Amino acid sequence: MLEGLNITRPRFSKPQKWSRQTRRNFIIAMLFLMPWFIGFLVFTLYPMGASLVYSFSEYHSKKPLEFIGIDNYTNLVKDDLFWKSLSNTLYMVAIGVPLTLLFSFICAILLNIKVRGQSIYRVIYFLPSIVPTVASTILWLWLFNPRVGLVNIFLGFIGIDGPNWLSNPQWSKTGLVILGIWGMGGTIMIYLSGLQDVPQSLMEAAELDGASWWQRLRHVTIPMVSPITVFNLITGVIGMFQYFSQAYVFRGSGSLGAPLNSTMFYSLYLYQNGFQFLKMGYASAMAWVLFIIILICTILLLKASEKLTYYAG
Repeated sequence: MLEGLNITRPRFSKPQKWSRQTRRNFIIAMLFLMPWFIGFLVFTLYPMGASLVYSFSEYHSKKPLEFIGIDNYTNLVKDDLFWKSLSNTLYMVAIGVPLTLLFSFICAILLNIKVRGQSIYRVIYFLPSIVPTVASTILWLWLFNPRVGLVNIFLGFIGIDGPNWLSNPQWSKTGLVILGIWGMGGTIMIYLSGLQDVPQSLMEAAELDGASWWQRLRHVTIPMVSPITVFNLITGVIGMFQYFSQAYVFRGSGSLGAPLNSTMFYSLYLYQNGFQFLKMGYASAMAWVLFIIILICTILLLKASEKLTYYAG
């Protein structure tokens, strides 16, 4: 029945053999990529696989590996300090990240205004972000000193009795939030690049239609930089869940998490279990729980941003 339809069968050409020059280029390319492959296998893939095995085991550097099933994970549920460290970290994620984004966006708008000495102002705002983390944290330890710190001295000038930032559990995390806002130069530059990509024609059209400055900001600028906001939000959340260096230095001469475990963040507690108590299996279980938490938060943020993000393309 199909003979009269004159249907031609597709002809698949045989794969052409690589020429000598193509094979040579492929080998050279693989040789250049080999250091990355080796680094990925040795420093990323193998540690991830090993930590997954350790999370189901009791592992100590001086004892043989002993498989214990999900005991590490069940012990985490019973560990009060685990929940304390997780709540401290969630505080920084819920308070520190949004405040950093808000102040970064405001500073980027101000730095985008055409004024004399604009480049100098941009450099001044960006400089704190390139100061080494340890050095900047030590600097703020001095600024937050309850007796001679400039922060409390300034608050005293305006009639406010400054708190004991370093010893009061109610103010220690607030001090770290302020420290994070001070070093937001990288986020400001990302926002600034996005503001410069906002089409000037849209701003002029909105101005001709009688839109005020606030209306142009709300209905034109903010939607146009919404993809950058999502990027900064996700990277900020991921980074804040791994908050470590500032909290490690901020304790000063006290124990980890001082005062009263108010600065005992998740990564800090993970470090304490793994490298001070040498409970590598327990620390590995914490690492995988952190990975799952970050993965879930990232997926939720991406899903929630689908209806709030505007892509000009």
